[in-house]
Amino acid sequence: MSRYRTLLLTIIVLAVFTGCATSPASNFYTLSPVQSVGQPQDADPILIAIDPVTVPDLVDRPQIVSRLDANRVSIDEFARWAEPLKSQISRALAADLAQRIPGAIVSSYPQRVDENAFRVSVDVQSFDSSSDGTVMLAVIWSVRQPKRGERTRGRTVVREAASEPGYGALVATHSRALASVADDVAVAVRSVMRQ
Repeated sequence: MSRYRTLLLTIIVLAVFTGCATSPASNFYTLSPVQSVGQPQDADPILIAIDPVTVPDLVDRPQIVSRLDANRVSIDEFARWAEPLKSQISRALAADLAQRIPGAIVSSYPQRVDENAFRVSVDVQSFDSSSDGTVMLAVIWSVRQPKRGERTRGRTVVREAASEPGYGALVATHSRALASVADDVAVAVRSVMRQ
């Protein structure tokens, strides 16, 4: 009988420790393009190449980083980007620009760029997610005309609150903020095209 109790107690202790040792599952998030108002699609093709995007080292990691206050951040091991943030920003901007500029053929990570392509450079200076659900995005961007022409430069700053709590809403808010950057870049491209 004593052996039976010892065995039962051992099984219970192991079950409790196994339950405590199990970590929560990681969730993976991606940025996505934001649907814009329909543009006419009967325009001539316009080639646009997005150069490699730069982001602050603080957020250049798989984990989602939240700002707690001016001097502290939280790095959540269980809320992660599905791919490098630089790649996601580039792809989301490419898709957003393709929706906003009629006839645009937008590539990210161009190996060889046609000299007739507009070149877009993006330097993300701030990609903040605060613990209260507010997103702050600050981007310096430039558009270079085809054939190594002049650059049009701009800065877009977006501050927006997520519609609900949670990382899903926070990531969706970052996607909308990037769409605002695409709006500004699209205005610059169209302005250069009219010159």
